[in-house]
Amino acid sequence: MAAKVEIYTWRTCPYCIRAKSLLATKGVEFIEYKIDGDELARNKMAQRAHGGRSLPQIFINDHHIGGCDDMYALEAQGNLNELLASTKSA
Repeated sequence: MAAKVEIYTWRTCPYCIRAKSLLATKGVEFIEYKIDGDELARNKMAQRAHGGRSLPQIFINDHHIGGCDDMYALEAQGNLNELLASTKSA
């Protein structure tokens, strides 16, 4: 069983598109919350992301990993695949 991956996005956000592309390249299924212009949804996201309001915000097994650059950093360090394969909460 694969990790639970959630991503908060805006439709036209280039960082959101880039993050989703990396996940798709890896064959990872994810839950996408499209929050374009929805301040209530953005506030909920910010609460989960410890105040983070930039997009995207990415969660793996309910653990906040950050945004697009953070996910690519995990990939560069060789740590992303391990997180994506884990079913445990971090």
